This record gives sequence, structure tokens and C-alpha cells, in this order.
Amino acid sequence: MDRREQITRLWFDMWLQKEDLGMDTIFIPNAIYIESWGPEYHGLEKIRHWFHEWNSRATVLRWDIKRFLHGDGVTMVEWYFRNVQDKGSPEAFDGVTLIHWSPEGKIARLQEFGCNLNRYDPYAAGPEPRFREEKAAWF
Repeated sequence: MDRREQITRLWFDMWLQKEDLGMDTIFIPNAIYIESWGPEYHGLEKIRHWFHEWNSRATVLRWDIKRFLHGDGVTMVEWYFRNVQDKGSPEAFDGVTLIHWSPEGKIARLQEFGCNLNRYDPYAAGPEPRFREEKAAWF
């Protein structure tokens, strides 16, 4: 379990430092990466390209790990994420990453799930729901 957590922390640190600190040591060559809002990358070279391209136009400000949950060949990571695009405003959300591990202990498949921080109880005023009239978050 400690090795899985080290690999996950290294991946998060790469984003915080905007530097490839050894992607080939943590992903298998044909890894799949799925972002919470839809994009999907197949293969280490696509993941590497996305990482460098994204970091050329945005910055991860925080990526705080809250906890790890381990299962047979899988790990779930609960986290808080905050970033800013070069020509935009900061974004922040809670999330979970589901990681499937290869037999060699590298990431074979990684999928992210996001959760809006602007949460509310639609039943706070009574039995009929009152939803906010706002565009749903992209994740």
C-alpha cells in the first residue's frame, strides 16, 4: 500500500511542480487516463503530451490528498484540487481518483470524479426541492 501511495503522491507532485519527475516509472505504456469532465488519454505518450501542454497554460495551486482507500488491485484517493488557467479565474473542487494497478505495480487506468464545492440542501425550505438556477459544473 505504501508503494501505491508514493506513486500517487509523485503524480500529484508532478502537477504542483509542473515537471515530469518520471511518468514512465509510474504508468504502463498503454495506460488510460480519464478526466472528470470527459477527456480521455490512451497511452503514456498522450498522457505526457497532455501534461506538458496543460501546464503551459495553467497552474495547479493545490492538490491535497485527504485519504487513500485500497482494494485488490485498486486504490481510491479522495482529494481537494485548485487550479488557475492563465487567462481565467481559479477553479476548485473536491474529487476522487480511482486507480487500477498493473501486476508490476504501475498505473494501468486512472479515472477522476469531481464534486462541486458549492453544495446545498434543495429541501432546506420544505418538502418541495428548490434547485439553484445555475449552470451545472463541468464535471
